[in-house]
Amino acid sequence: MASFQINPVHALVLAASVAAGALVGGAGSGYSLMPQAHAQAVVAPAPAPVVSGLPDFTQLVDLVGPSVVNIRTTERISSQANAIPGMDEEMLEFFRRFGVPVPNVPRPGRPQPGGENEGEERPSGVGSGFILSTDGFVMTNAHVVDGASEVIVTLADKREFKAKIIGADKRTDVAVVKIEATGLPAVKIGDVNRLKVGEWVMAIGSPFGLENSVTAGIVSAKQRDTGDYLPFIQTDVAINPGNSGGPLLNLRGEVVGINSQIYSRSGGFMGISFAIPIDEAVRVSDQLRATGKVTRGRIGVQIGQVTKEVAESIGLGKPRGALVSAVEPDSPAAKAGIEAGDIIVKFEGKELDKVADLPRLVGNTKPGTKSAITVFRRGQMRDLSIVIAEIEPEETAAASAEGQPSSSATATAKHLGLVVTELTGAQKKSLAIKGGVRITSIADAAAKAGLREGDVVLAIANTEVLDTKGFEAALAKADKNKPVNLLVRRGEWSQYVIIRPSAK
Repeated sequence: MASFQINPVHALVLAASVAAGALVGGAGSGYSLMPQAHAQAVVAPAPAPVVSGLPDFTQLVDLVGPSVVNIRTTERISSQANAIPGMDEEMLEFFRRFGVPVPNVPRPGRPQPGGENEGEERPSGVGSGFILSTDGFVMTNAHVVDGASEVIVTLADKREFKAKIIGADKRTDVAVVKIEATGLPAVKIGDVNRLKVGEWVMAIGSPFGLENSVTAGIVSAKQRDTGDYLPFIQTDVAINPGNSGGPLLNLRGEVVGINSQIYSRSGGFMGISFAIPIDEAVRVSDQLRATGKVTRGRIGVQIGQVTKEVAESIGLGKPRGALVSAVEPDSPAAKAGIEAGDIIVKFEGKELDKVADLPRLVGNTKPGTKSAITVFRRGQMRDLSIVIAEIEPEETAAASAEGQPSSSATATAKHLGLVVTELTGAQKKSLAIKGGVRITSIADAAAKAGLREGDVVLAIANTEVLDTKGFEAALAKADKNKPVNLLVRRGEWSQYVIIRPSAK
């Protein structure tokens, strides 16, 4: 069975091509839109409602186009990033220009398995963004500016500015940058709650570096969970690399989302794209503009899905809520009396339809707040009170290089295409884990397995990994010629990933 994967738009395509399409019913096709005189009369079904016409987006483009920007970034890269068999400098420049990652090459600017970073700066990609305020604040995706040493913002009138990264929140994939300009045309923020499935929407961005490109479609679904922190808006608007960070607009010219991801098994657009709801994005951007970081609540539990089988076996009825698999010692959950095996069904009076609801509700609660929580335990509902703690904010893209892991705290697995580093105390506390190693670079086998930079390895071949020494010890036990399973933490979720070692 073919597997599908969801990735940030800027990191999907490995090569760009343009295919010419055929026009159905065109000249010489043998088809006609006119009725045939000799056609046999038939009883037709009741006609469907007639649509008077498709929407005209020209006024929207004129209205909002000046508020959309192109974003180019540069990164410090290793000279070994050029050492690709069969690919010359001209071809490499093609990939860089259009923001397309080079096949089977770890992302520039990261320590490479067996390589050294020499600090050379080169263009790394393109993305999109939109003007939040007349004084130069611009919103985009966090993955657009992640690791950038320089950010260049180009306005619709072709003026260019060096931008300062105010902050980037990887959990929601939202970033804010600032340019020194005034009197800019800011977008109007829409109401996501008014957005309806089937409604027309439009995107403006820079796919493959083609600035100010416009595409349109409809809202396919709302509240779509993809395993990430946010519920996405699903559309059929054509989104490609370079569209990341651009606005999704309704027919009133209001921004209702940030184009962020596509669903693909080929690397290209397949009719399914995802946008971050603008209300969630604005909540994050307001904090980034005020403090450069995002404050979130936490309660200190590891959670999992409540399956139909589990719900029936414990008498819960329909599957709902979040199954508590572990409680962090001395955490708010532990102090509130929450136990492993409990099913959290309500938070602040709101029903949890699915496991993904809990992290969002808790995360949006101000630390220090006393909240009501309801759990299902051994056939009974129990109402508890819990005081929300604060998640230690992740390092933002605006943070300095201070506090970066030292070379002595890293480990490399060349046959798996991995470079890892030890977690800080704050990271362990944030994830409610006692140890693990964070992936800082991927290549070859790891990339094919779907691993990402930022994933945390908790175990290798069922051997617990607490630090880089444990990582190396677990690898030593595993057969280097056979597939190895890794227990990996990504955001709020843990999953097993099978890596097949690269051929020697």
